[in-house]
Amino acid sequence: MPPPAPLLLKGFAAGEADGQPLHRRLYFVLREAILESRLGPGARLPSSRALAKDLGVSRNTALAAFEQLLAEGYIEGRVGAGSYVSQHLPEDALEARAAKVAGETGGTRPPPGPSRRGATIAGLTTFQSLPRPFAPGQPELAAFPFEDWARRLAQVWRAPKTGLLVAGDPLGFPPLRQALAAYLAAARAVRCEPEQVFVVSGAQQALDLAARVLLDPGDRVWVEDPGYDGMIGALAAAGADLVPLPVDGEGLVVAAGRARAPDARMACVSPSHHFPLGVTLSLARRLDLLEWARAADAFVLEDDYDSEYRYAGRPLAALQGLDADGRVIYIGTMSKVMFPGLRLGYMVVPRHLVGAFKAARRLADGFPSTLAQPALAAFIADGALGAHVRRMRALYAARQRAFLVRAKATLGDRLRLAPCEAGLHLVGYLRDGVDDVAVSRRARDLGVEAPPLSAFYRAHPPRSGLLLGYAGVPEPQVDAALAKLGRAIEGVATTLAPKERSIPCRA
Repeated sequence: MPPPAPLLLKGFAAGEADGQPLHRRLYFVLREAILESRLGPGARLPSSRALAKDLGVSRNTALAAFEQLLAEGYIEGRVGAGSYVSQHLPEDALEARAAKVAGETGGTRPPPGPSRRGATIAGLTTFQSLPRPFAPGQPELAAFPFEDWARRLAQVWRAPKTGLLVAGDPLGFPPLRQALAAYLAAARAVRCEPEQVFVVSGAQQALDLAARVLLDPGDRVWVEDPGYDGMIGALAAAGADLVPLPVDGEGLVVAAGRARAPDARMACVSPSHHFPLGVTLSLARRLDLLEWARAADAFVLEDDYDSEYRYAGRPLAALQGLDADGRVIYIGTMSKVMFPGLRLGYMVVPRHLVGAFKAARRLADGFPSTLAQPALAAFIADGALGAHVRRMRALYAARQRAFLVRAKATLGDRLRLAPCEAGLHLVGYLRDGVDDVAVSRRARDLGVEAPPLSAFYRAHPPRSGLLLGYAGVPEPQVDAALAKLGRAIEGVATTLAPKERSIPCRA
């Protein structure tokens, strides 16, 4: 015989004021009775008619609750015999029951934790900027030709070819790889064939793949200090032994790497526009870096994240174009030249490594999404991307000039800024003793994103400063945002001694 409904469903009346529909409330109460074993496996439930009568609800309410429980596997129906609690509950029910019992009894042992690698990943921190004034790397989205982009997407997906709807190539859509190879050769002097180009889900995936394929745990890797936290995270997650090297006015100090870790497996650099300081790796050091890689039998990972935006002369040639030995892995992204939500990047891999990277890509996520690749291939091939970059280069150059003038007028000597020949952000140096982390936190509370420069250092004494992305801030918003930044700076007490911040370094 089924148990009395009022005894089983004591919580139903108590929940009358919770705003849920009656059938949902009844479903949850019955589910709880099953999870608490007040209704054990095989127990017969009251009929929907009897349950509705006991609770004073319509039969449709009871039927709707039963149907939900039946669909989720909590109960099963037997023809002519009524409804019963399932003998084998769904996995989530068993987990919920175990968690509830453990919570009531205190448990005898904690559940297992992550692996050592998982714990390392969980302990990594990266600075996540919100899309608001002065967020670094944020392009001007309003200036993107979305109508043209939408038209290209529609042309592909009104009647998509079958090949776009099934498993794709791990390297990416072949026409897009051809377009990228031609574009990189013309714009960045990259030497490659389409067979060496991989389309990836943003530059971060490229960094992760490179670390997986080229590094073993414990391998030593040169990294720039300060440097990009996403790069550091991918390397640390792979178990690399990081060797932070200083950055001066000519970029990475290669001599320091030769002295500290001549046998390193890899060097990671952003030679065209260092992040975050904005300097360019000099030709002498580029050649020295490649010579070291040749002698040490090492690799060089080139992060070329925003090199299209250079405001004095043509964009500099990529380091990869100087490599004659197949040691440079080149990484770029469409996030800065188009929009971050596109989530498409690319990497150029030496020929002898294509097979290994292809296998790693297949294991990582099979192949990149085909949704935007055909449209992007056409956007690049017919010159629309190049035209867009030229327009944005002029816009950003003007915005940088205006930003410097307005920042000087608003902030005075509280923040020292200088023009930069490339990129989408500037570094503003605070006066000695001003805590940039505290300023950044206060600025965020006021609605302004200004990551602290010191957060990007690992080993060398940090400088106190702020990263200020000017490219994505419309001019009418600049003055108000600068005023908020000024209040944040003034509101922070000087907590560090001047000698701790007076580090000679050029931006």
